[in-house]
Amino acid sequence: MKMSALRLLWVPVLLCVTHAWLCHGACVEVDSDMEAVKGKGFKLGCISCKMRGEVPASATVDWWFRAKGESEFAHIYSYADMTSYIMDDRFDDRLAWNGSKKTDDVQDGSIFILNVTFNDTGTYRCFFDRTLVFPNYEYRTNATKFININVVGKATRGMASIFSEIMMYVSIIGLQLWLVVEMVYCYRKIAAAGEEALRESEAAYLAITSESKDNCAGVAVAE
Repeated sequence: MKMSALRLLWVPVLLCVTHAWLCHGACVEVDSDMEAVKGKGFKLGCISCKMRGEVPASATVDWWFRAKGESEFAHIYSYADMTSYIMDDRFDDRLAWNGSKKTDDVQDGSIFILNVTFNDTGTYRCFFDRTLVFPNYEYRTNATKFININVVGKATRGMASIFSEIMMYVSIIGLQLWLVVEMVYCYRKIAAAGEEALRESEAAYLAITSESKDNCAGVAVAE
């Protein structure tokens, strides 16, 4: 019986493990950072998730750049058939693919800029051209994202980062205070319940004792 119970317990565990192997990571569209540091590397993030994750697809990604003070976008990078191409001399040997690997079904079209310069300040445009492959037809769709990049000489902390850190500490302190209050409340409740139980036990004992005395008195009178 014990062996059968153990085997039954292993069934859901094995099912969970199998399910974990079969599932794929979810796609989440996260905004790119917007501040780069001169002389450092910088990731230009661009994610475009499929609306139908189960449908096979292929996608190409093109990056365009409009420098600060310019009016037109210039084609700087292209990624298709798992091959990348640098299209602008200003970025020769400075751009590298940092998106989806070993698949034509590209959802992360991020690229990495090496040795950032002040001339890299401006607006970048990321363009996804995707083809969804259904059993009887193909459906073409596209997505465009714009990223404004500012290049600085030294990294600075944004107000959002500082505010998030402050809120984290406030949350930790608040949770600790709440825990202390809960512990005090529970202790008092347990103590009150214990005292009430003692009073009830004492009352019951006195009642039993009084009843016993009355019974003994009744027996004595009868005799």
